[in-house]
Amino acid sequence: MKTLLNTRRFFVIVLTSIVTICYAQPTAQQWNREVLAGWNLGNQFECSAPGQDGESMAIGNPEGSIKAETAWSNPVVTKKVIKAIKDAGFNAIRIPIRWQCHITNPQAMSIDKAWIARIKEVVGWCLSYDLKVIINTHHDKWLEGRPTNQYKEENNQKLALLWLNIASEFADYDYRVAFAGTNEVHIRDNWGKPEAENLAVQNSYNQTFIDVVRATGGKNAKRHLIVQTYVCNPDFGLYNDDFIVPTDVEGNGNNYMSVEFHFYNPWDYAGECKYNFWGTPYKDKGEASPSDEKNMTDLFDRVVATWSQKGLGVVIGEWGVTDRQKSGQTDLIHENMTYYCRHFVREARKRGFSTFIWDNNYFGSGAEHFGIFDREKGMKIKAPWILQGIMEGINESK
Repeated sequence: MKTLLNTRRFFVIVLTSIVTICYAQPTAQQWNREVLAGWNLGNQFECSAPGQDGESMAIGNPEGSIKAETAWSNPVVTKKVIKAIKDAGFNAIRIPIRWQCHITNPQAMSIDKAWIARIKEVVGWCLSYDLKVIINTHHDKWLEGRPTNQYKEENNQKLALLWLNIASEFADYDYRVAFAGTNEVHIRDNWGKPEAENLAVQNSYNQTFIDVVRATGGKNAKRHLIVQTYVCNPDFGLYNDDFIVPTDVEGNGNNYMSVEFHFYNPWDYAGECKYNFWGTPYKDKGEASPSDEKNMTDLFDRVVATWSQKGLGVVIGEWGVTDRQKSGQTDLIHENMTYYCRHFVREARKRGFSTFIWDNNYFGSGAEHFGIFDREKGMKIKAPWILQGIMEGINESK
């Protein structure tokens, strides 16, 4: 009898451990630390409807909108795409999503059932490979492009309804799935210093997002939620009280929230291609950006002091280095890109930040060529120097 009781007690302990593993609620900081490397499924689900102006603010469900994922020249996402990301060493995927061209009732911000089913299918594939997932609102131009007092109340009402619908659909998904409220909110073509009202509108979006998602209950009560600085620029959140940390529900504190910013820094190197080289070891290899390793780590340290030390997580939702090629120097340039990626990933991970590299499936030389995996050719790796830097950065951060 004693042996039988001990056996039963053993199985109760084992079963309790399994349940705890399956349903553990990570803090935002824990969630981020567990991301070795994240990848963006860029230029797929955030596309406008086929034939629609990408800057349109129209809310609706135009004919053919279900085919939006191929509207910007990328093929349909398959389970093989997700598996290739897992096999390459990534363990998290950010899925940017535009909702505004999949809304069947603008008054209720109801989402086309076919579209939400498609998003769930891809999220399901990610979870089947044990990948963490971020879903957001991305290129919803009515929201992102009008951060002014004139539209503040209207936009917050729509945002609340939209996230009520999204969060309700995903309320029972496990804690590997995180939500991000907005994307790069800004006045069109103005990426510079915002006005006070622009900052206030972004802060109001963040609070609305937190309030509505928490109100849906279930796992959303403590789900990892991600809020953004204005235009996802860290500089517009680290100084002068530009960014106000939203108030979470009682008992949560800051434990289940992260701040998101994007990092294509320095832009003259990472995005613009004004310079082909970055970093102290490459100062004598050619014209190099005046920004260097110290600029990066100084900013990261300020992020830690401003947000991490308050219990908030930190998500670098997008980052990357666009490809560039130059006769006689391409190999050296790619070596330098490896160095940048290694330094970036190492320093971000050492501070507990999660990072999600931008991959838009565009290849070639010049601005906006952030492609890594060729989705047209079975996910062939076409930028191995990028992956090398990421994986070396992971190893060096341990």
